[in-house]
Amino acid sequence: MNATQTNGTAETRRRPPDRRERILDAAERLARRGGYHGFSFRDVAAAVGIKSASVHHHFPTKEDLARELASRYCARFISRLGDPTKSGAVERLVAGYRSAVRTDDQMCLCGMFGAEIDAIPAAVAGAVKGFYRLNVDWAARALRGKGSEARAETLVAGLAGALLIARSMGEAGLYDRVAERLVKAVV
Repeated sequence: MNATQTNGTAETRRRPPDRRERILDAAERLARRGGYHGFSFRDVAAAVGIKSASVHHHFPTKEDLARELASRYCARFISRLGDPTKSGAVERLVAGYRSAVRTDDQMCLCGMFGAEIDAIPAAVAGAVKGFYRLNVDWAARALRGKGSEARAETLVAGLAGALLIARSMGEAGLYDRVAERLVKAVV
């Protein structure tokens, strides 16, 4: 962050994202639309306005880029959820998945990669599995009590499935209806 003086008061301005972050942002948008096999380094470079050699400079292989995408996506998602032991945890999880369909109008990145699990590099598949494992573990902590692991698996699988169906049908409201029934059944 840069601090500058304006009319005697300190004003904090964000620096523009560096090239590596712009590459990741562009690649994430493309991957959330087309999956692992739905984009190339050339596509990412064109979206950022750079040469594909610059993408390769930061990410030597597509596997490196996709693994970083999945890891970054997971870290942001879990960070936004916050503490699973605090009030409103289940609602935050529901909202986390909802944001993909309602705010971003895209699929969950790990959901897209997960659909291709047998056709993506092992390191990327491992990052996708890690995303869902963290989600289930987080939800189990939020649901505490008897059968929390099984209920957490049901909740995460149901939310991911609701997101997929809502996006496929082009009906964001479907996600909300399914999520509401799912939460009532699981919590």
